[in-house]
Amino acid sequence: MESPAYNFPDVNKILQAADRIKHHINKTPVLTSHSINAAFHCEIYFKCENFQKVGAFKARGATNAIFLLDNSSLVNGVATHSSGNHAQALSWAASLRKAKAFIVMPSNSSKVKVEAVKNYLGTITFCKPTLEAREATLAKVIAETGAIEIHPYNDLRIIAGQATAAKELIEEIPALDILMAPVGGGGLLSGTALSARYFSPKTRVIAAEPEQANDAFLSFTQKKFIPSVNPNTIADGLRTSLGTLTYPIILDNVHQIVTVSEKSIVMAMRFIWERMKILIEPSAAVPFAAILEKKVAVSKMKIGIILSGGNVDLDKLPWITKK
Repeated sequence: MESPAYNFPDVNKILQAADRIKHHINKTPVLTSHSINAAFHCEIYFKCENFQKVGAFKARGATNAIFLLDNSSLVNGVATHSSGNHAQALSWAASLRKAKAFIVMPSNSSKVKVEAVKNYLGTITFCKPTLEAREATLAKVIAETGAIEIHPYNDLRIIAGQATAAKELIEEIPALDILMAPVGGGGLLSGTALSARYFSPKTRVIAAEPEQANDAFLSFTQKKFIPSVNPNTIADGLRTSLGTLTYPIILDNVHQIVTVSEKSIVMAMRFIWERMKILIEPSAAVPFAAILEKKVAVSKMKIGIILSGGNVDLDKLPWITKK
């Protein structure tokens, strides 16, 4: 299949994004676990974006997008639709510029993420939990406020910002055999794939996705865009469809996409909590779940995994059964 013609952030855009956001975000740590490495006969390096501002990698893209806007563009604020982490990130980043943030959130959004958006002074409008409802409600909000849309993933400024996580990981741990990230809308994955392309071209990029929200897997394997329809996964950050910008980048620069069960996502999440003593959310556990399921061959390899976030409702942990 020939490569489609599309725009994507070049190496300079990613370098500029890294420089633009470096004083506002955390350079997150890369952690390892001896017991995990011993169990899987490999070296796994976890890039801990759960320690990022607002608790997720989304702070990177949102900050890059916000600081690319001039003051006059921010007069009426910014707007987006998001199930949570981008909503928090955009509200927080807008506050750095003293700008308003108007956030459309699906009605089934995590309580902890809703409360975080409020804490960052974002103005929330709820909608039905479908992509159509999110987009229609956002269009109405923008018409009423005049705010500028900053899409959660289908935005070149966002993709360049998200790419900085993988750039940092590659700089700290060179010569990775495999670099893994979860995939929902594809902002993190497309940025990760571009950073690998520019800074570590021999590294294979592998994405993981819930079986019950497998549109990226289907789109990738069938080489045609297939939207997400009624995704039913605990990984709430991975319920969205790929974008018109992220999909072709992924198609050209990602080597493999695998899917994992809900049971494995919960197992992987708990495994990391117990072994590494760090808090991650279900979406962040999905790549490691692929290793648990042996969907990816990792023996004797050097693996980088981006732990995408750590925003969890502690009253609804998935391994706690209600009485």
